[in-house]
Amino acid sequence: MLLSGNEALALGAYHAGVRVATAYPGTPSTEILEAIARFDDVYAEWSTNEKVAMEVVLGASYTGVRAMASMKQVGLNVASDPFMAASTTGVDGGLVVICADDPGAHSSQGEQDNRHYARLAKIPMLEPGDSQEAYDFMAHAFDLSERFDTPVMVRTTTRISHSKTVVDVKRERALPDRKPQFKYNAAKYVMLPAHARLRHSLMEERLVKLAGYAETCPLNQVIWNGRDLGIVTSGVAYQYAREVFPDASFLKLGMTYPLPRNLLREFASKIKRLIVVEELDPFLQENLQAMGIEVTGKEFIPRVGELNPDILYEAGRKAGLLPELSRRKIESGVELPRRPPLLCPGCPHTGIFFVLSSLGQRSKLAKARDRTLADSPLIITGDIGCYTLGTYPPLLAMDTCACMGASIGEAMGMAKANIDKKVIAVIGDSTFLHSGITGLVNGVYNKAPVTLVILDNGTTAMTGHQEHPGTGISAQGKEMQKVELEPLVRGIGVRNVSVVDAFNVKELRSSVRSALEKPELSVIIVRGACAVRVPKRGEPWAIDMDICNLCGACLLLGCSAIQRADERLHIEPSLCVGDSCAVCQQICPKKAIGPQSKIPVKGTG
Repeated sequence: MLLSGNEALALGAYHAGVRVATAYPGTPSTEILEAIARFDDVYAEWSTNEKVAMEVVLGASYTGVRAMASMKQVGLNVASDPFMAASTTGVDGGLVVICADDPGAHSSQGEQDNRHYARLAKIPMLEPGDSQEAYDFMAHAFDLSERFDTPVMVRTTTRISHSKTVVDVKRERALPDRKPQFKYNAAKYVMLPAHARLRHSLMEERLVKLAGYAETCPLNQVIWNGRDLGIVTSGVAYQYAREVFPDASFLKLGMTYPLPRNLLREFASKIKRLIVVEELDPFLQENLQAMGIEVTGKEFIPRVGELNPDILYEAGRKAGLLPELSRRKIESGVELPRRPPLLCPGCPHTGIFFVLSSLGQRSKLAKARDRTLADSPLIITGDIGCYTLGTYPPLLAMDTCACMGASIGEAMGMAKANIDKKVIAVIGDSTFLHSGITGLVNGVYNKAPVTLVILDNGTTAMTGHQEHPGTGISAQGKEMQKVELEPLVRGIGVRNVSVVDAFNVKELRSSVRSALEKPELSVIIVRGACAVRVPKRGEPWAIDMDICNLCGACLLLGCSAIQRADERLHIEPSLCVGDSCAVCQQICPKKAIGPQSKIPVKGTG
């Protein structure tokens, strides 16, 4: 089968007998849960957030069934509390946590190397190097978990998750011959201080046993070639290193924590020069150096960004490991047009961002020679989602973005610091349910004089339109109980709550102004369907150039359907969603925008 790494991880877990699978969508891990949700005999859910996902599988493991949680690297930050607790209590049924790191920060707020979490939690970590290993390693992970009474971390990276390779699928689904049952054992599962101290000793003993297992672990491979250069590596870095250093010998680590100390020393003793090839932090290198092994790597291999064969070749050349030869460069014969990061045409977030930008005078400030956005009367704290694109020109409608749910707490902190500006927090519906609720509770309790705008587009758009509690549809397509935002927000204690049509600019402006005028916490729910989820598009709009005076107001939306060339404005009909949006028509001061069928042909551009 031709499988991506994520698909292979899911199929490997299925064939290994997983019964419960949880996740919160986040690139590059999203497709793991999507793939496993296709199997009817597995319970699969999009959890509210990664912490809940970890808690659900921990509870499932306590009943003796095999369970798995998957998340991206920053998601493990959210899940770290139950993740660490799982290491302390141990497991009953096999428990695997798949963590997908994102070197290069292709879709993340930072390059975070989560290998350190395995060492922190004192649990074993496996790193597949292609889809075949992603499939095979899952059976090892579950067996290892049950054998050593420990959660097991399987770490992938973007290239492993999303690259496809041929996988030899040998197994059938294997279900342990046991029914779910909970074995009462307070000393194991109830972490009172007295119990936790005893469990810590057991964790240390477990780590020693795991280190012994690592010496003969079948996932670690030695590939002998020339003895002048030896390379210790793992994951996708192994693929790059094999291509760049074909004559070197390799110790490819499939189990990267704990490390096989004796195997490493033996390998190093037979090599003239030893290097480590790894992405991001010198995790392996520092462990080897701590063992007294002479090794280099990060002295010439970049510590930041994703590696590839060209980067590694240049690093090896500078280190004197490769000849001074120019690498063959593959160039595309097609010059692709540059595409700036923008919200989609018809996006329900465009109208509110335009209103916030205009109330904050941001487009004017951006054009002024002697003024900056620091002169804006508004501060807009943002959050994680596709709406983060509102940061870019021409909208310029987001000033902070740290992590999921942080917009509310940041806005409150600014207000409580007595900043002399109005503060507005912006968060998406899925993100609010993920980690914004507690921030809003804090705002109610501490009387934060801020305005929260919840952008409710009815989906988790940034990661591929997954369902969430606010949609009422499960990961497996079943109708569930829907969480309504309005009663939720009012139930928390917010008195000033309004719901506004995302495509009604007048109402949006009125609601924001009204909220800003009141010295109390207020919530505006801006509701409109994601443009990608709209099943049928209306008649596209057009600009009557006989009326248009080129004022450029419509261009301030940043809508990619509205284009300017040769002193003419044009709405590209293949991009425009038509009357399901109509924001451009509402803001045009000359009323020059209307349905394409009603605009004279000579004025369409």
